[in-house]
Amino acid sequence: MNAHSHAPDGDTQTVLVLQGGGALGAYQAGVFEALAEHGAAPDWIAGISIGAINAAIIAGNAPEDRLPQLRRFWDLVSSELQFHLDERIGFARRAFNEASAFLAATVGIPGFYNPRLFPPLNPEWPAELDSLSYYDTAPLRATLLELVDFERINRCETHFSVGAVNVLNGNFAYFDNRERTIGPEHVMASGALPPGFPPVQIDGEWYWDGGLVSNTPLQYVLDNRSQCEMTVFQVDLFSSRGEEPRTMADVAQREKDIRYSSRTRLNTDVSRRLHALRAAAHRLADRLPEEFQDDPDLAALLSCRPAGPVAVMHLINRGKPYESNSKDYEFSRMTVNEHWDAGKADAIHSLDHPDWTGRRLRPDEIITFDLASDCR
Repeated sequence: MNAHSHAPDGDTQTVLVLQGGGALGAYQAGVFEALAEHGAAPDWIAGISIGAINAAIIAGNAPEDRLPQLRRFWDLVSSELQFHLDERIGFARRAFNEASAFLAATVGIPGFYNPRLFPPLNPEWPAELDSLSYYDTAPLRATLLELVDFERINRCETHFSVGAVNVLNGNFAYFDNRERTIGPEHVMASGALPPGFPPVQIDGEWYWDGGLVSNTPLQYVLDNRSQCEMTVFQVDLFSSRGEEPRTMADVAQREKDIRYSSRTRLNTDVSRRLHALRAAAHRLADRLPEEFQDDPDLAALLSCRPAGPVAVMHLINRGKPYESNSKDYEFSRMTVNEHWDAGKADAIHSLDHPDWTGRRLRPDEIITFDLASDCR
């Protein structure tokens, strides 16, 4: 199936939006595999944290090398712990996952981060800002330089954007290859979640993980889009919906899900309101005398939102009963592969769903499709 076969004549921009979520990011790799098989190559990739790393690997490689390089990364960072019991759910599986997460927390992740030999355990000890963390992310820099062609990213063959937070002023910043030269430090800044990871210095300013402010770049994409039809594949790693907690472990996991889940409805509702404002401004402009047609206030209202319909396919990694609060740093090979397979299955189901293949959008309409939930 061609991902654009439904679209009317004219340009359509395909955007891949990747949320942060550590080890859960393998789900995004599976989604990308399905998109590649369906011919839905992204024109623009925007990511936060682990989404920024996946985005860099995709944008920083030729189309035929993207999946192999994603697989290299996820094989590198996942341990080969095995679970030999036939029953892979319930207490036994949760115990395995907790052991895997404990291993990641104590000895680090190859090609990603190492525990500091002398971590800043005393909260009153001053230290250099780039060492105020429990882990050293120098291995990630080496991995990015090995797996990502930053010259390709900076040729802007694919629009690339990653988000981070300024440590001193708390402002959110996007590093966009159409506005600056991108290097490994921009990707690392997007994933520098404190206190585990140290901030990253860029142009004299220090940055932390973008997920501290917003864990999804959807609003940035909607605010900076071109005036054309847009197809957005938004891949989230934390679900805003969940079950009633029964234990303190459930409470910790549910709190993390809520804190890092995206606000897709908020983003699209804001964009719809801007569309309504723009439409009202056009109607008003038609009734205004000629001398007011060039009024700057009218021009600002008319340009408050780019034109063109938007279809958002929302793909959400949904938790398993045996997962816990440690799921975003549980890097066993078995679990990573499960996340990958789940992302691919959800994306294939959604891409082939009649609601998606038969969609018809009115001019400037924004519609969100959450189609994978009915296949779980």
